[in-house]
Amino acid sequence: MTPANPVPPASPASPADEILDVVDASDQVTGQARRGEVYEKGLLHRCVFILVRDADDRIFVHRRTPVKLVFPSLHDMFVGGVVGAGETYDAAALREAEEELGVSGLPAPRPLLKFLYEGPGQGWWSWVYEVRCTLPVNPQVEEVAWHGFLTDEELALRIGSWEWVPDGLDAYRRLTALRPR
Repeated sequence: MTPANPVPPASPASPADEILDVVDASDQVTGQARRGEVYEKGLLHRCVFILVRDADDRIFVHRRTPVKLVFPSLHDMFVGGVVGAGETYDAAALREAEEELGVSGLPAPRPLLKFLYEGPGQGWWSWVYEVRCTLPVNPQVEEVAWHGFLTDEELALRIGSWEWVPDGLDAYRRLTALRPR
């Protein structure tokens, strides 16, 4: 893994104005564009998914706010988001986990797997991470409408009954397929 960026990317006025690296099918940078343009044109870019476990080994699960640009109001078993222009996957994973959970001082998330997510008219290279958070969480109200911690068994029971973000569900299924039964 590449080392984390020493300087965090500047915060844009709007999430749609954030500058992202555009990548090819081999995850090589081919240019940069605003997030809004990336989504509108279905350009390949980079994302991180972080599975957060608490001290009791439960998984942080949340419902996204209705104002999210992608998959509003759906449930997710990961925190995460896009990788900014020039940012490493590792740096983005730590930044996104701390921002969405409302904490600081998390250990570096551990990378687990990488895959290309391809949905209708969209796609992104995705690194899946895991991190242990023993701190009290205070999730961003702009990102998280509801949250809770579920055991693996409780989460498995809700997979078929809750509406999930499709990329997170894909990442979760890939991750569980790798784990011993």
